[in-house]
Parts: sequence; structure tokens; C-alpha cells
Amino acid sequence: QVHLVESGGGWEQPGGSLRLSCAASGSDRRFETMGWYRQIPGNEREFIARIFKNNYTIYADSVKGRFIITLDDAKDTLYLQMNSLKVEDTAVYYCSADYKYWGQGIQVTVSS
Repeated sequence: QVHLVESGGGWEQPGGSLRLSCAASGSDRRFETMGWYRQIPGNEREFIARIFKNNYTIYADSVKGRFIITLDDAKDTLYLQMNSLKVEDTAVYYCSADYKYWGQGIQVTVSS
């Protein structure tokens, strides 16, 4: 059974940085793709970034140039480096694998 566990969230001031991690376990093969999403209460889950097995990456316009998605295959861990944080980045962040496995989510709060 696949498990995805996010960590690294918390509070940061605007302009600051945070790095999220997503540790994957339970898969007997490498995922085709992994991604990050976020959700604000009352809103739909929003796509943030995705990385494919060939290391191709895509980003939502709202985070392009500020966030970086990387994958450490040796550690089975997905990362999201979040720089130049804005108040509107406040949300619960989720990692995803192959569009069907999801972590439990982790809160990120950006405020002064």
C-alpha cells in the first residue's frame, strides 16, 4: 500500500522560504509522476507543480519562478522549495503520486 507523508510546513513571514518534503513508501515501482497541490478551505484543490520520471517539470503560473519541485529517487522523497512566499500561498499542501495517491496534507501559513 502506497503511503505519502508530507513534512516541513509551518509559519513563515512574507518573502521568506520553506521547504516541503513528501516521503513515499509502499510502491514496488517508480512513480511516473509526482506533484504538489494546495487547498484553501472552501476552495477546490489547486495544482502547484509536477515532476515526471524524465525530470520534466511544470508549474502553475502563480508559483512559477518562486517554487521549485525536485525528486530524490534514492530517498523516495519529493520536495517543494518555496521562495519569496506571499500571504496568498497560505494553504494546506498535498503531495500526489501518479494522480491517484495522496498525502494527508500539511499546513503552510504565510503572515506577518
